[in-house]
Amino acid sequence: MSTFNMNTAQMAEQVLEQVKNAGATGDLIIDEGETLSLKARDGELEEYKVSSSRIFGLRVIKNGHVGTSYSEAADANALSSMVGQALNNASFVKVESHENILLNSDYLITDDDLLCPKEHVSIEQKIEMALEIESKLLTKDKVKNVPYNGVQDITSQRHIFSSAGLSALSRSRMCASYAYALVEDGESNAMQGTSQVSRLFSGLNATTVIDKTYEKCIGLLDGKPIPSKHYDVIFNSDCQTSVFGVFSMMFSGKAAKDGINPMRDKVGSVITDSRLTIYDHPLNVDGFGYHLFDAEGSATEKSELIVDGCLQTLIHNSATASYFDTKTTGHASRGPKSTLGVNLHQVEIAKGSDDLSTLHSGEYLEVTDLSGLHSGANAISGNFSFGASGSLCKNGERIQAVRGITVAGNFYKMLNKISMIGNQQHWDEGRSALMPNIRFSDVAISG
Repeated sequence: MSTFNMNTAQMAEQVLEQVKNAGATGDLIIDEGETLSLKARDGELEEYKVSSSRIFGLRVIKNGHVGTSYSEAADANALSSMVGQALNNASFVKVESHENILLNSDYLITDDDLLCPKEHVSIEQKIEMALEIESKLLTKDKVKNVPYNGVQDITSQRHIFSSAGLSALSRSRMCASYAYALVEDGESNAMQGTSQVSRLFSGLNATTVIDKTYEKCIGLLDGKPIPSKHYDVIFNSDCQTSVFGVFSMMFSGKAAKDGINPMRDKVGSVITDSRLTIYDHPLNVDGFGYHLFDAEGSATEKSELIVDGCLQTLIHNSATASYFDTKTTGHASRGPKSTLGVNLHQVEIAKGSDDLSTLHSGEYLEVTDLSGLHSGANAISGNFSFGASGSLCKNGERIQAVRGITVAGNFYKMLNKISMIGNQQHWDEGRSALMPNIRFSDVAISG
């Protein structure tokens, strides 16, 4: 074990020993991160920023009372003060009989070679990419500005310790490049962008970002509304991931415990088209939603959420599992400054049987951009109304760029109006979800 980790373990031991001496149990999250951020403007490097952070988040439970506190300082006095604050906070809240520190003494650690690989790349190479993305986009026809662009190299680490003896450590690295360009042609303008992520800087490609960003911008430049009616709709990978994310509360055991999950009494019932199967797959190392363990240190596994249209389970932490007299599904979520919740890790939708030519047959609307995702959605009722852009297509060919429209409906009803499911899966740009394209029928579009 490195000196760094020895120090981390010693600090955790100091904190949890004080918790136990106070007659309480507890767990401690230590989140750390280092970020290199580069941005270009007018052919020069506008930002060269290196930042690091470390934050301690403590949860204590004493006589059924739960308290949390955090510290951004690591000295002995600050950590002792954090313990005292958490115990004091616990004394003011009501008893939570279902929340306990798990009797889990596992030692879990992720594989750095897979998730946090090292490589020999000079800072000059990273700067060169940032400058190249901006400068080459600016040479493209009709591009007036590239207001948002950058290259990042981010390393993050989470360590969880508990008074029961748990030690769980996860490290990950993400390299990213992105650009948003503004194009103008007379009175018409459009701004679109794209990004890419990789575990290694060598996995990034400046040309891909440049070409995709320009293609998106030019594709929407002449966009206009289409007649208001019901259309078949295919959301691109990013939009589809976003829409499913907005309504992910449908799987939440905590929302069910709080009485606001519309699916709380439907486990074991068919709730979607019978061709739809949805998993949470945190152990797929190809995605950036990979999690070996959850925020309580429970080991994760692939979870069947919906199989052939039937809701299999809600997702639980130990507290919601206790409330519903079941087992945790390894979906506890908690930040150093937050209380215990639940969250999906890495959603995967099983591929269907429709090939590309079938999926793209006839007329349909391809949605490539959505706005108002949270303000325009009610996760309890399922109703939504989003601003949208994209393309009107026929037999796989783009007929017209589309802007200034609204896509509206009810998400839960839409899951029963699936026309086709593609036979190929695609990651979204952030590699957080793996899904095939789904063609929804009879979706209301207002032009």
